[in-house]
Amino acid sequence: MDGFGKQLDGLREANASVVAASVDDIGNAKKIADGKGFPFGYGVKRDIADTLGSWWEDRRQIIQPSEFIVNGETGKVVLSSYSDGPLGRLDAGDVIKIVNFYESQAKK
Repeated sequence: MDGFGKQLDGLREANASVVAASVDDIGNAKKIADGKGFPFGYGVKRDIADTLGSWWEDRRQIIQPSEFIVNGETGKVVLSSYSDGPLGRLDAGDVIKIVNFYESQAKK
């Protein structure tokens, strides 16, 4: 998430918004969200993981990383990424490139 905070200006230039959420309580979520510059939800439970199609880890009661690029006009998911550990997450710079690509395709 730090990468998204650092790339927030570029994301905004690409007309992209960032929203994040965590299983943490509000106190810990605020610590993680501090200085990021985008909305950060807290208290994610298994029902949300199930709705997103994400992997829920019962042992630690956590949702594994689930990332989406959503078309702001249609509300449809145009790209999703699911991980089951610390690797394989979306990079903010790549998201900017992807959003710009979709925007250029929409203009054609």
